[in-house]
Amino acid sequence: MNEAFIPESIDVIDESHLHEGHAGHRPGGETHFRVHIVSKAFEGKSRIDRHRMINTLLAPELSGSVHALAIKAHAPGENKV
Repeated sequence: MNEAFIPESIDVIDESHLHEGHAGHRPGGETHFRVHIVSKAFEGKSRIDRHRMINTLLAPELSGSVHALAIKAHAPGENKV
């Protein structure tokens, strides 16, 4: 993701432990993630376009080991609420 978006900041949080007993959870985790990313690549893009960009990049993981991905993607200087 760093090479594709050259982020100013990126946080990837494994939240798998919060989903024990739910669909897609596996022992050992790495199934449910939350990503917060700030990149100039998102300037002028809608929220949906930003999510599509990330989902396209991570398609192999999303079709395999990753069950869920929550995304917060912003351009530099945008309100991050």
